[in-house]
Amino acid sequence: MSKFKKVAKTTELPPGSRKIVDVDGYVVALFNVDGEICAIEDVCTHDGGPLAEGAIVRPGVIACPRHGAEFELCTGRALTLPAYEPARTFAIKVEGGHIYIEVER
Repeated sequence: MSKFKKVAKTTELPPGSRKIVDVDGYVVALFNVDGEICAIEDVCTHDGGPLAEGAIVRPGVIACPRHGAEFELCTGRALTLPAYEPARTFAIKVEGGHIYIEVER
């Protein structure tokens, strides 16, 4: 069963910014990547650290602050070691000036 949950206003996430939200017990990092809103679980698959505290190393790619593993923000794909498993991502819907995340259980 899946359901979209309202998590933020679009005005809270201008291009290049990030916002951490809690959705049904998941800590999710929202990113505005050149106008595309992406949602990725705030967990590095290498060691469970907080992924969203990392630096954006190139457009759409974040590096984990602990060991430098890089992930695509919109797909969750692990790009470099030491991570090899993708990070969980969430479907996004933008309507009426609000951002919604789809949470599947």
